[in-house]
Amino acid sequence: MAKKMNKKERGEFRALLLRKKESIVRKLSELTNESKEMETNIAQDVVDKAETSYTKEFLLSLSDADREQLLLVDEALRRLDRNEFGICQFCQQEIGRKRLEALPWTPYCIDCQEKAEAESKSL
Repeated sequence: MAKKMNKKERGEFRALLLRKKESIVRKLSELTNESKEMETNIAQDVVDKAETSYTKEFLLSLSDADREQLLLVDEALRRLDRNEFGICQFCQQEIGRKRLEALPWTPYCIDCQEKAEAESKSL
C-alpha cells in the first residue's frame, strides 16, 4: 500500500502543478496570438502563403501537445484534492518521488507507463 503524502508535500506538488499550468496557459495564449497575427498579414506570393500555412500548422500542433499536457496537469490537481496524488492510476502502487518531481502530472508509475507505451506501439 502506498504511503500518504503529508500536507507540506501535497502543497509543494500543488504549487509545482499550478506553475506548470500557468506556463502552459501563457504559452497557448502566445501561440494563439501568433497564429492570429499570421492571418492578418497578407501573404504576397504562393511561397509566402505556403510558409505561413506551414508555420501556422506547426504552431497549432504545438498547442495540441500543450492542451494534452494541460489536461494531465488538471487531472493531477484533482487527484491531489482526492488524496490520490502519487498513486499509480493503473496498479495503485506509489509513484516514485523522483518521477513525481520530474513529471508531477504523471498518472502512472514507471512500470505501468512503460507497459502502456509498449502496448500503444504494438497497435
